[in-house]
Amino acid sequence: MYVALAGGVGAARFLEGLIRVVPQKKVTIIGNVGDDVEFYDLHISPDLDIVSYTLAGLVDPAKGWGFRGDTFHTQEQLQRYGYAPWFNLGDRDLATHLFRTEQLRIGRSLSDVTAMIVSRLGLGVRLLPASDDPLTTYVYTKKGRMHFQEYIVKRRTAPKVSGVLFQGARTARPARHVIESIRKADGVLICPSNPIVSIGAILAVKGIRSASRTTRAKVVAISPIIGGKTVKGPADKLMKALGMEVSAYGVAHCYRDFLDALIIDNVDKKLAPRIQSLGIKPIATNTLMKTMADKTRLARIAISEMNN
Repeated sequence: MYVALAGGVGAARFLEGLIRVVPQKKVTIIGNVGDDVEFYDLHISPDLDIVSYTLAGLVDPAKGWGFRGDTFHTQEQLQRYGYAPWFNLGDRDLATHLFRTEQLRIGRSLSDVTAMIVSRLGLGVRLLPASDDPLTTYVYTKKGRMHFQEYIVKRRTAPKVSGVLFQGARTARPARHVIESIRKADGVLICPSNPIVSIGAILAVKGIRSASRTTRAKVVAISPIIGGKTVKGPADKLMKALGMEVSAYGVAHCYRDFLDALIIDNVDKKLAPRIQSLGIKPIATNTLMKTMADKTRLARIAISEMNN
């Protein structure tokens, strides 16, 4: 069993390649729930949904989220009624959130509901929320504390960030099977996701970071930073705001207490000696995932390293 810690778009693209190299039934994905948010009294799990929709072949490839070809009639009508929606929810996407919210209200856990959604989308992977307990990512800015979704979607990452808070991390327990999966894994993958607010939110849940340190499996990460920049998302901005080096070395430093190897892009080869000085093996290759061939090749490299 291979276990992957995953955020949203970048992780989902890598996982598309992974499930073409490894049978789905041998893949467990631990997903970020720090980005979860409520709109219209509905529980939305953006990263869990991005992973599910992508692996099911349903995602909008241009956006990287939502359903391909979805309509937005509900939001258009809400605007007529005076709402000013800034978080786009397509009509088919709303069906997922209605289903999730209804199931949570009758007492099912987020883990159970996620498993139902994954199954009904025809997937064989096991997708686990990092926690079933409340866990919310906030950023501190000059405009005050704001939910990460407000920062990234409504404010388009414009406010300068001075800090990050994972509210609920002190009390959030790992979801069922999360710790066991990491400890018994044949290999642990850290997807090319934001190390601060995606993987960071997962590692903030009690026991997950320590399980990543003590697992007998090799832990391999793919750097989301290429040439000092992110392909997508605000990881570079957040790393800089928190006084971290915005580079593949900075990513390695985030994971230095448990990481065995870091896959970096060829443009960052010069950072290999510094990464190695942390006790982490650097592996340089092309990490841009433009085609399915790119994704599967990257997955094969990661699997090969874990099995080495």
